[in-house]
Amino acid sequence: MPTTTPSAAPNIRLYDGDADSLVAADLAPEKVTLLPGGSGKVHRPEDAGERIRILWGQDLLRDLLDGRYRTVVCGVNDHDNSHGIIAQLCDLVHASQWTAASVTSYAKMFQESVAIHAAGEKEPYVLKFDLDSLLILAILRPRGRDHFTLHDLSRGFRTVNKMLRDRRDRGPIASVSFLNARANRLVAADDREPSFESVLRTMFESGFRGDVYTALGMWKLGHVGVFPSYPFPTGLDRMRDGSS
Repeated sequence: MPTTTPSAAPNIRLYDGDADSLVAADLAPEKVTLLPGGSGKVHRPEDAGERIRILWGQDLLRDLLDGRYRTVVCGVNDHDNSHGIIAQLCDLVHASQWTAASVTSYAKMFQESVAIHAAGEKEPYVLKFDLDSLLILAILRPRGRDHFTLHDLSRGFRTVNKMLRDRRDRGPIASVSFLNARANRLVAADDREPSFESVLRTMFESGFRGDVYTALGMWKLGHVGVFPSYPFPTGLDRMRDGSS
């Protein structure tokens, strides 16, 4: 009876010296298991950008301060933004004249103006904060609510997409995942956070094609395979349907 020979491990070292044996992934308390995102084949040039790239393990704040992005999408509210990433950016970008307090004050003033002059318009709105080296497109949390919904995210990213259209000077662009947020939490219909897949689908269907940075809490899911981009491989749907 013929036997199959297991494929040999590739003769590749990741680190100098003996560090490969020292950096054991199974001992790490927080980690992710990254799976290949697909075949990588692009048949048409216009298809190359038809994805959301997912940044696992990268530090959004550092990448923004390093100048890797021109624009970032996040949330903002008219009550308190001192615990959001927008406050950290205002404090750390030297050319910025904004502070967490002035951002909140501006958002509150905008909400009050809308309530008077455009009460019939649908929310949410997207506010622009230009920090000179970085443009923040902040989706404004609807008035009187302590959370965002996926519908809010959909409307917000459709507006973001319009603001980016034909504006190459505003790219590249990154976004927070809106999960595990302290200042502007995201809530689904069952009063829990939606899945990361639901968030990515909402962004993608709204026209967003930038990078998304994962939440720190997602590093506790090392037992679940993750992909580097969205849409996910079609094999995932086949697995959910019960096919091999």
